[in-house]
Amino acid sequence: MELDMNTGKILSELEKNGFEAYMVGGCVRDMIMGREIHDTDITTNALPQQITEVFRGYKVIPTGIKHGTVTVICGDTPYEITTYRIDGKYSDHRRPDTVEFTTDITDDLARRDFTMNAIAMDREGNIVDPFGGINDIENRIIRCVGAPEHRFAEDALRIMRAVRFSSQLGFRIDIRTARSIYDMHPQLSDISRERLREELDKLICGSNAVEVLMEYSNVISSIIPEFKPCIGLDQRSPYHKFTVWEHIIRAMAAAPQEDLFLRRALFFHDIGKPPCMKLDETGRGHFKQHDRVGAEMTETIMKRLRYDKRTIADTVKLIANHSKKLKNRIDVKKTLSVMGDKLFFRLMELKKCDNSAKNPFVADENHVFDSYIEMGRDMIANNECRSIKGLALKGTDLMALGLEGEEIGSTLDELLELVMEERLPNDKRTLTEYMRQRCSR
Repeated sequence: MELDMNTGKILSELEKNGFEAYMVGGCVRDMIMGREIHDTDITTNALPQQITEVFRGYKVIPTGIKHGTVTVICGDTPYEITTYRIDGKYSDHRRPDTVEFTTDITDDLARRDFTMNAIAMDREGNIVDPFGGINDIENRIIRCVGAPEHRFAEDALRIMRAVRFSSQLGFRIDIRTARSIYDMHPQLSDISRERLREELDKLICGSNAVEVLMEYSNVISSIIPEFKPCIGLDQRSPYHKFTVWEHIIRAMAAAPQEDLFLRRALFFHDIGKPPCMKLDETGRGHFKQHDRVGAEMTETIMKRLRYDKRTIADTVKLIANHSKKLKNRIDVKKTLSVMGDKLFFRLMELKKCDNSAKNPFVADENHVFDSYIEMGRDMIANNECRSIKGLALKGTDLMALGLEGEEIGSTLDELLELVMEERLPNDKRTLTEYMRQRCSR
């Protein structure tokens, strides 16, 4: 396992000055698994002041000096270097109130969350693995270091990290750890919305997301209670073969793993179904207005989880329009007008993913959305009018014809409708003549 130049340099500087130095945590796990490494954390028996002295020729940031962490910039890459430590009580369920520095690497590894993250490796590739992390990686198991109830009591976010890792890595959670997750998930209420949001986004993009979300639905519903009525709800519809919850997560998993925006929109797309469900006289389920209701619910949830305004607005717009029917070219143009060019294509992809999680005869109709995508591309390429901005007749032209105030806006809307429905060409002379005749009535 070859180290990159900067990591080797950091480890070498510490060793050169008589200290132990190891890579630790996720970077070691990912190296063992042959995965791409994003962040490299370093642990050492050097105290924070000694770390600062060793790297006096580098840019050093005292990011967490109280907890023994110093950030060193090497070749434009930040490295968190932390002194071996033993953590005290976690009264805020996030960070230890106190830390005690130690000279034993095993003490430091004992405070970590999961065995696969409690492995250290030095510059020569020598491994320190006191809790069987490599064995658990080989057997694809997520297991807490020590008693899971203690690990989760220290920081309840570890509950979300466990299910997120299971989704990303395809590892199963060992029985004792899983039991503590089931028992202790209500403690997630103590965790900040931002931290939960980050873990949730990673979880829904995992290759094993369907299995994890099915098995740990109670964890998700403790963060987003609005999902609870979806779990186990029979849709009683000829179009559907899954419960609302299973349909949601299977539709979500039909989107590319790397497409967080689309996966997130699909994750929320049918959350409005339970409050809208009505049974007809035959016992069949109907969900009128669930797109509108789901959009409103999603906006509330995403604000609560502190997503940014643009992401919320675009996601809500997709959900509000996800069940609208398109039958012809004019419908495609109107949808382009409502959604905007970029979101129109996201909506078509969302519809295809949605259909793929229904009964096969519905999924067989997905080719129609491919034809709508081609229509949309042609309309954009041909600069066909699909917005007031694209109309040949402008507001100033209407003013010249004697219109004023709100009447100008409503008339432009009317003209746009006529042009998009191809009842009038988008030609200034024709539109002007139409308006003259209209004003003379």
